[in-house]
Amino acid sequence: MILFLPAMQTGPKAASKSFGERILPLARCSSEIIYHFPANSMIPIDRGAAGNIPPRPAFPFWNSALFLLALLFSTAPAYAQSARGTLISGESIRISPSGDSSKLGDVARGYELVILDRNNPEWTQVEAILAQPRRGEDNEDEEEQEAKTITGWVPAKAVVSTATPDGDKIIFGEAADSEDQASRRLGRRDAAQDAMRLYYRVYDLYPTSPLAGEGLFRAADIRWQVERQDVLTRPSAREREAYMRGQINEDWMRLVDKKFPGTKWADLASFRMIDNKLCGDWQAASKCPEKEADMYEKYVKDHPQSPVAPEALYDAAWRRSALIEIYKTEANRKKSDESKSRALELAQKIVSEHPQSDWALRAQTLIFYIQRGIPTFGNAD
Repeated sequence: MILFLPAMQTGPKAASKSFGERILPLARCSSEIIYHFPANSMIPIDRGAAGNIPPRPAFPFWNSALFLLALLFSTAPAYAQSARGTLISGESIRISPSGDSSKLGDVARGYELVILDRNNPEWTQVEAILAQPRRGEDNEDEEEQEAKTITGWVPAKAVVSTATPDGDKIIFGEAADSEDQASRRLGRRDAAQDAMRLYYRVYDLYPTSPLAGEGLFRAADIRWQVERQDVLTRPSAREREAYMRGQINEDWMRLVDKKFPGTKWADLASFRMIDNKLCGDWQAASKCPEKEADMYEKYVKDHPQSPVAPEALYDAAWRRSALIEIYKTEANRKKSDESKSRALELAQKIVSEHPQSDWALRAQTLIFYIQRGIPTFGNAD
């Protein structure tokens, strides 16, 4: 499913903006998750002066008292031992386990829940932590100062906890549905934010799940796209040098690479982060497309098994083809010819190594343009 955002033109006859328009798969987010677990309230047993164990008092019901104390502490709602979960549908949180009781607030899909009481078959007592996931590589334990918490009751049927069988699959499925809604023009309001939180919850609640890596990447990618769209709407987006533009926050993508190194999710995260290094507007000069082509070629060299390797090769090939005409305007015929040879080499590599991908078909078109001398950059008709 895709989110229709302005996207980069990487095909023949694309415009001069390298950090331009691209239709990306939906994925993006907002803030960070914090766990508000109070310290364990159990008091250590006093062992007496100098560490000596005091004699047992002459209390005929000592064993019974110890049993009652143990029972009390074992059933107390200690947050540190509480199950955690989330909602797969938006619900109201109420002051007591009844639909007629006062409403304390509304909790959307994907927010973190600390489960306090689930003895009622129809209602679950929870502490809802209303903070967007905002975790980055270096601040995983940073406390969320502005997190709003509400303690109350929600319908048990909407709660998926760490104890729910196949809970990771259920949450992931709801996230995918929210992502689909976000891709529709008349889809559910705030569906992209719901998807971001739900995908993150898969990683957060089930870190060893086979879906954890994909969940974290999809959450990071939703956030990335939203921030990227914001960057593209600023006047600085047309600046040639990347450092003069607003930068997309890389914390989440770096977290994917840190938590799931060597996986395709880490490969995808590295590919996304190239966006921050692209020029805003080439200004018809060779410096930017030359540098960007080098970056994409290096990416393929460093991530040969990446699922986006053919796309990266095409991005490099198209930039080399654009340089054919740009070098001519700079009166550098030698480099123009070199760019033509390199563009053809890269395009043919896509066709031979990734024949089943859509990029192979686009590469065939690019080869046709280059061989016929049709410019792929500029104002040529």
